[in-house]
Amino acid sequence: MRYDQPMSDPISSKPQLASSTGGLPSAVGWSQLLLTDRLRPGDAVVDATAGNGHDTLFLASLVGPQGRVWAFDVQEAAVLETRRRLTEAGFGETCAVIHAGHETMRQKLPEAFHGRLRGIMFNLGYLPGSDKSIITRTETTLQAVASALDLLADGGLLTVAVYPGHDGGADEQRQIAEWAASLPSRRYEVQLFLPINRSASPPECWVVWKRPV
Repeated sequence: MRYDQPMSDPISSKPQLASSTGGLPSAVGWSQLLLTDRLRPGDAVVDATAGNGHDTLFLASLVGPQGRVWAFDVQEAAVLETRRRLTEAGFGETCAVIHAGHETMRQKLPEAFHGRLRGIMFNLGYLPGSDKSIITRTETTLQAVASALDLLADGGLLTVAVYPGHDGGADEQRQIAEWAASLPSRRYEVQLFLPINRSASPPECWVVWKRPV
């Protein structure tokens, strides 16, 4: 490092992966940090919960026009907003946004890509700015994450952002934790990122790495 170069102001210069308050990354921030480190142009990936399209666009920007991106959502509003966002960013022709639940992932993805996905993102809960009673459901979420592991390539990464603070979220978090703990360690490495010193139920980021065989 050259000491004659001006240093950035640590107060005014916000880290790229900081939370909205300037602190450590959020659950989604951790997901993005880990996937950024792993994904490369040309990779095939899935956004299992498209929402407003932010994660889909993030994945598309990492794998580029030569990559493949599939996004799933049960709400038509989410599908339309995600398609709009991708089109405006120039990825409208390289990403498939599917109006279906993520539990149909195995059926909807081309068989040629089964076992070849390098990254799969889940961002559970409800669609921001919409009806909060429409949430991801534990039963279909568990089906989807189980399918996701089969669809991952060796060395691929699965990330799951979980929100135990909303109605239904605590049960979803508990069962995701039980599912993750049951995965065989010889085949999968599992890590959990979450704030420790918060009294409320903070969002969590579960990460599963599929060990090469």
